[in-house]
Amino acid sequence: MLQEVLKVAKSIDFDSRSVKPGSIYVAIKGTKIDGHDFLQTAVDAGAAALVVENKTRVPAEFRGPVLVVDDSRKALSEISAAFYHYPSRELFMVAVTGTNGKTTTTHLVEAIFNCAGKTTGVIGTIDHHLGSKVWSTELTTPDPVMFQKRLREFQEEGAKAVALEASSIALTQARIEHVDYDCALFTNLSRDHLDYHSDMEDYFRAKLRLFTELLTRSPKHQRTAVINGEDEYGQRIIEAIKRTPNLNIWRFGFNSEFEISAKVISRGYDGSKFLLKTPKGEQEFFLPMAGQHNVENAMAAIGAGLAAGISLSDCALALKSVHGVNGRLEAVPNNKGIHVFIDYAHTDDALARAISALVKIREEAKLQSRIITVFGCGGDRDSGKRPLMMKAALQFSDYVILTSDNPRTEDPQKIMSDALAGATDDERRSRVHAEVDRKQAIQYAIATAQKGDVVIIAGKGHETYQQIGTQKFPFSDAEVVREFVR
Repeated sequence: MLQEVLKVAKSIDFDSRSVKPGSIYVAIKGTKIDGHDFLQTAVDAGAAALVVENKTRVPAEFRGPVLVVDDSRKALSEISAAFYHYPSRELFMVAVTGTNGKTTTTHLVEAIFNCAGKTTGVIGTIDHHLGSKVWSTELTTPDPVMFQKRLREFQEEGAKAVALEASSIALTQARIEHVDYDCALFTNLSRDHLDYHSDMEDYFRAKLRLFTELLTRSPKHQRTAVINGEDEYGQRIIEAIKRTPNLNIWRFGFNSEFEISAKVISRGYDGSKFLLKTPKGEQEFFLPMAGQHNVENAMAAIGAGLAAGISLSDCALALKSVHGVNGRLEAVPNNKGIHVFIDYAHTDDALARAISALVKIREEAKLQSRIITVFGCGGDRDSGKRPLMMKAALQFSDYVILTSDNPRTEDPQKIMSDALAGATDDERRSRVHAEVDRKQAIQYAIATAQKGDVVIIAGKGHETYQQIGTQKFPFSDAEVVREFVR
């Protein structure tokens, strides 16, 4: 029946508002809307085939092929892959999952593969791109139709590999099924998306699927899992897949017993030098990106490179030339003698990682400079992490400036009040400044900073807008900083 459906297909739709004549319409049961309610609309619009979970909902007058499935989301993924002729079979596929570090790691994978002559496309939070060609996106991981279409476009444009961010929601919603994966990377796991997942265990199970289902059932001859061996959830993933045949499992971290282990030689605001031990030998690296967490991201990316047969020397050459990732502990040059960084950290763990990385650099250099953190919390998202973010900011910063992030439809003052619950009365008086206007908060941080101080502005990273209510207004942390440091 699948082949019958594909024979009549000119396109694939799962949104009743976009059904085109000759398309396959897939009725998906969502959390709020059931696509079966729009079967008549799809038929009236000219759908040539229907994919449903409940055949009794199909309009009586419809005469085209009807495919009845148990899970229409997975069916949409399979149909999309088949419609675009399974592009992943012709590409070296690297999927990166975890709470923090996905974007940076995919960009480092891209740098390594490109340096070795394996032209690589990237699908992630910032955009989809292949070389200088860029496609904009609003989702970390796109829907199955767009995902498979993009893979085919990459392949036709000359790509040999793809690095993609695999979000927990995408894994839950079967957006990246029916892909022949070569390599899967796990960075870390901490609290996030609990407005979507019921609890941390549900969140973890979504990530686990990439390894126990998607990677392990891939028909690629040699598959590799590169996993943060120091993360407790990473250890659980290893335990779950350790008996899988034809699967390399490489742990990475700072433990010398791991397959991929790093020893940091020196660190500074301009980057880190480290010695790396791997299954393919040892090599000294310089990564021009600040922070130990970026060394971890680099280890994961190098693991993917080694899995693709790329030499350690090529990996080192590639990473030495990386100029950072937009909005990921991104340095903003200035003539005030201060160190300003823009970072996407929007969880307590990500905030702690970013700020503590800067603390370690300060300690190693025996500097007396202050670390000033500007951050906010997103509206209409997990409110339970707001006081935790404040605690993390206060733990590692000398001074904290609390402001708005993307309040969306929530009251910004209410969001800030939730975050302030993570500070004691004394901390509020002596170490916290609250300013709801994000531009003014950044200006205050720059004005407060003295020569040698570090200012980290967290939460929005690469974003070029601020969402207030249902509207998006132009706003870039980096551009605001540049305005005040000129």
